[in-house]
Amino acid sequence: MTTDNQSLIGVDLGGTKVAAGKVTGGTLSKQITEKLDQSSEDPIDAVEIIIKLIRQLMDDRVTGIGIGVPGLVDRESGTVYDVLNIRNWKEVPLKTILEKTFGTAVYVDNDSNCFAMGEYRYGAYAGHPDVVGITLGTGMGAGIIKNGALIPDAHCCSGEFGTIPYLDGIYEEYTGGPFFQRQYGKNGEELAKDAASGDQDALEAFNSYGGHLGNAIKTIIMAVDPPLIIIGGSVAAAHELYEEAMWRSISSIPFPSVLDDLQVKFTNTKNIAILGAAALCPDTIK
Repeated sequence: MTTDNQSLIGVDLGGTKVAAGKVTGGTLSKQITEKLDQSSEDPIDAVEIIIKLIRQLMDDRVTGIGIGVPGLVDRESGTVYDVLNIRNWKEVPLKTILEKTFGTAVYVDNDSNCFAMGEYRYGAYAGHPDVVGITLGTGMGAGIIKNGALIPDAHCCSGEFGTIPYLDGIYEEYTGGPFFQRQYGKNGEELAKDAASGDQDALEAFNSYGGHLGNAIKTIIMAVDPPLIIIGGSVAAAHELYEEAMWRSISSIPFPSVLDDLQVKFTNTKNIAILGAAALCPDTIK
């Protein structure tokens, strides 16, 4: 467990930017961000940005570095595979590179797993031993906490429910933010404004979205049977527009008794991506 004199660094690698922060005593004390060069063909360019940001945060009080990435990870070696939206990130030994650079323990995991860990450590339901954290943004991902730890899996992809076949595609095509643009010709933020003004087409868009999300949650329940599901990501902010439809869909599950003590909550934890990355470090303050 860290003390108030020790810090952790959390890094969130996205498709367009890298965000990093220092977490001290369970609080994000400093945060910096830099855009990625979308035209770069060399994966080391993104690694160098990560190193640059960490250097700006690094001091002798830092005891660990955690990094969340939008791809698959070999947790033991810290090698990252097939990062989404970053060219040529097919196999990058990120842990090895950073540990050699900084001489500090580095932990790497999928960004949805980081979200779940961040909620477990720092969220409103911190310490709940069994939880599934769902991220709704460009796609849909999830992290699964069991008995206070991420479940051990072979390839770090046990929470990729968004890739499960659904209707004429996969779940995340109906539960990710691009659903609104594809189906209704407007992005979710525009439709949310229209819905707030009472526009019936916009309200129907969110009603439809909630039904699809509910179906995805039913699949998660049947696979994992968690007592608590926490939802975050950009689409979560509009949950009041689709939550009722979501629950109608969930309620049609074949075994309704499993819903008696199920909680589905929407997060309001700030800076959860950075906090979640820092939470990968095993000595994080609880």
